[in-house]
Amino acid sequence: MLSAAHPDHLPALRPIIEEAARESTFDPELAQDGPEARLFFANLRQALISGSLVEPDPQTQGQGRSVPLRGYVYRADDASADEAPIGFCLFKGFAPFGHELWMTAIHPAHRGQGHGRRMLAAVLKTPAGRLAWTVRVNLAGSSSAAMHRLLLDLGFAPARESAAQAWYLRGDAPAELVERLRSARILERPAPDAAT
Repeated sequence: MLSAAHPDHLPALRPIIEEAARESTFDPELAQDGPEARLFFANLRQALISGSLVEPDPQTQGQGRSVPLRGYVYRADDASADEAPIGFCLFKGFAPFGHELWMTAIHPAHRGQGHGRRMLAAVLKTPAGRLAWTVRVNLAGSSSAAMHRLLLDLGFAPARESAAQAWYLRGDAPAELVERLRSARILERPAPDAAT
């Protein structure tokens, strides 16, 4: 069962995000309280209120740009509406190409039960999901192989890969997006220092 994400969902989403960060699915800085995590969750709260996420713009050397953000939370079909969500999907604007499936996760206690498949199949039928032609997957994440299989089943195909990430495109992606993604220069983030 899907519903629109709002700021009141953050207490339930934060532990899912933190666990996924510990598993290298998301940025490791989100795994524990710190300046990066506090800024991320404050920005996410504001984005769930306004529908716009402010993110750094590499073309303006750090000045923020606003991109659309749409979010959904997921509960099992037999859950009541007041139960905490066990999963979520966030779509970020990928101008001029609709949306990117930016972040998604299922609570670890509910994995392996088909919830990820049901959630993604349902969320891709939403207005934002119908315009989500691209997904990036962190290859170091413990769920990357499962996500690969799931994306293939949902009509996505690998488009390119770097040492850290794989990009997937949906079969009906606009030709211009396909060309742009395949020809874009890949900028790798530096690996975190193993000592920290």
